[in-house]
Amino acid sequence: MKWMVIVALVLPAWSAPCSGTAGSDGEEGLSCVQHGALGTELLLRCDAPAGAARVEWRVNGTTVAAAEDAVGGDQAQLWLRNASLAQEGEYSCHHPGTGKTLRRIRLRVGSPPEKPAIECWAVSYPQTVNCTWKLESEPRLETYFISTYRHGMGAKENECVQPGAGASSCSISDIQMFSITPYVLNVTAVNPLGATMNLFPFVVEQIIRPDPPEDLRVSPIPGASKKLLLEWQPPSSWPFPQYFPLKYLIRYAREGANSNRTIGPYEQTSFTLTGIRPRAIHHVQVAAKDFMDYGDYSAWSPLVSGTPWTQP
Repeated sequence: MKWMVIVALVLPAWSAPCSGTAGSDGEEGLSCVQHGALGTELLLRCDAPAGAARVEWRVNGTTVAAAEDAVGGDQAQLWLRNASLAQEGEYSCHHPGTGKTLRRIRLRVGSPPEKPAIECWAVSYPQTVNCTWKLESEPRLETYFISTYRHGMGAKENECVQPGAGASSCSISDIQMFSITPYVLNVTAVNPLGATMNLFPFVVEQIIRPDPPEDLRVSPIPGASKKLLLEWQPPSSWPFPQYFPLKYLIRYAREGANSNRTIGPYEQTSFTLTGIRPRAIHHVQVAAKDFMDYGDYSAWSPLVSGTPWTQP
């Protein structure tokens, strides 16, 4: 089940609030941060002094091309064609005669955020659903995220709790088991050039995916030269294994072999490998899945190696 709604809002690249600050030369001037989109034409504005049609523009202290004629009698402007990262910097406009600072503009160039790519998994079923997201391309501007969810499109909107302001993950802790009504996660990415929203619907049981099993041990069995004992624990993030048991796949391979062998699933948290080559090192991993076969298997546990018992 995949469907989404995307809403985008792009703000004018030249609009930015300014506040009066003292320039480095001690003169009073307006200072602001202006954001512009890569590849677009950007307009930097300055208050032209009375009776002057032009001002002097500098970038990082170096004089650049003269501004265009005043607009409306009291504005001078500088056009930047096909904005690029190389054009980022500290721009300032100055009185053409006295050099007095009239305005300072810190220009930052980037892109509006694209839609967030979202994943949600119930790694702690039935307690919590964890969601993460990322942007398909880097906007190069500070971007933050707002996350909310509904249980059904017309239901009340709730906060999907993020670990920090604007983080790229969140968790839902009041999930309802076996509900056929989808949850809908709403993630909005916001930066100075725009905002993009993505909706991600899911049914909890369809996104169950435990974390990998833990504490895998591979041990020789005294007197058994063709066997290995495997033991592991359910993932600690799986809260109630006694009520919501897991089943396990085992993947193993002899060192130097060209392929792995996968066996299972098994309900227990231990298993004896038999018929393996004596004295050979074997590499083992285990993966877990909900016993009722909901959702997906976990990732494989870290690789653990062992060698069968060898007679002293």
